[in-house]
Parts: sequence; structure tokens; C-alpha cells
Amino acid sequence: MAEEPTVAAREPMAVEVEAGKTYAWCACGKSGKQPFCDGSHSGSAFSPVIHKAEKSETVYFCMCKHSGAKPFCDGSHEKV
Repeated sequence: MAEEPTVAAREPMAVEVEAGKTYAWCACGKSGKQPFCDGSHSGSAFSPVIHKAEKSETVYFCMCKHSGAKPFCDGSHEKV
């Protein structure tokens, strides 16, 4: 049976990303620096999802960790 991620929150987090910058999104839900990875997944089946911003904009990172559009919110928090 696959490991389930920890739900960090049941709503997305809006983040201003900068063009050209790389972001490591927490996939396990255990990071203390949500929505970003702090290495808390160590020893688990999870790895951060890398997002390189193509432009400076506001994006909505998934916080329930169940999105089908990782690292972004797709509304899955409504079902978990």
C-alpha cells in the first residue's frame, strides 16, 4: 500500500513566484516551511516537486497534497 501524504491544509496557498527562480514544493505534507520542502520527507517514499517559474506571478500551491496537478491546486482539498 502506498504511503499517503499528510494534509497540511484544506485550501491552497497563494505565493508570488519570481521568473527564473526554482521552488521545491513539499509533497509529503510534513514540512515546517509549507508549501516548500524542508527535508522532512527523508526516509519516506516522497520527494519534492520542482517548479521553475517561467514568469513572475501569483500561483496557488496545493496544501492538501492530493492534487492531480502537483504542485498546484486542482480543488482536490474539497474531497480529502
